[in-house]
Amino acid sequence: MPTFSRIAASPAFLGAVGATAASYLRFVWRTSRVTLEPADIYETIQMPVIIAMWHGQHFMAPFIKRDHPSHRTKVLISRHRDGEMNARAAERLGIGTIRGSGAHNGEFHRKGGATAFHEMLEALHDGYNVALTADVPKISRVAGMGVVKLAQRSGRPIYPVAIATQRRKVLNNWDRSAINLPFGRLSMIAGTPIYVAADADAAVLESARQQVQNELNTVTARAYAIVDRGPAP
Repeated sequence: MPTFSRIAASPAFLGAVGATAASYLRFVWRTSRVTLEPADIYETIQMPVIIAMWHGQHFMAPFIKRDHPSHRTKVLISRHRDGEMNARAAERLGIGTIRGSGAHNGEFHRKGGATAFHEMLEALHDGYNVALTADVPKISRVAGMGVVKLAQRSGRPIYPVAIATQRRKVLNNWDRSAINLPFGRLSMIAGTPIYVAADADAAVLESARQQVQNELNTVTARAYAIVDRGPAP
C-alpha cells in the first residue's frame, strides 16, 4: 500500500492541490474589495520590473499581473514539495515559474540558486516581470542581496510590494504566513522603485539592500493599515 508521503509526492496529488489552491485564491480575489496604491501604477510603470515581497505575504501575488499581453510575469519558487504545490497553483493562474532558491551553508548551487538567477536575468531581458521574496532564507523580514544583485545585473528597478487582506489567518511559523480569507478588504501597495547601478560597489549594494528592506516594511505597514482600519480619507 502506498504511504502518504509517496502519495503526497505524486504528480497527480500535487496537481490536484495546485488546482484547488488556485481556485481558492481566485475566489478570495473576486470576493475582496481592492485598494491599489498608487492608483495609476499600471499606467505609469515601465516594464519589465523586479517585484519584491516578504515571504509569507505572497499568496495573492499572482493577481498583480493584469490580463494584458504586456503583463508577462515569472515567479521564483523553491524546489521543495511545498514549492511544487505553489508552482502548480501559480501556473494555473497564468504565472510562469523559475525553480530555485537562495541558501546558507554552501547549498546555493544544490538548491538551484545559480541556475535560477540566470533564468531570472533571461526572463527580464525577454520582457517578463520577475517576482520573488526578498527575505534571507528562513530569516523573516531581513532582505538578502539576491534581489539587489538581480537589479544590478539586469538594469531593471525593484518595486517593493505588499498585499494584505482584512480577513486572514496568521500561522505560527518562521515567516508568520498570512492565509488570506475572502469577503473583506484587500490592499495592494507598491513602494518607490529602487535602481542599482551596474558598477555599484559593496557599500552601494548594502545601501540598496537596506533600502529594499525599509521599503518593504513601509508598504507592509501601509497595506495592513488600509485593510484593518480602512483607507485614509
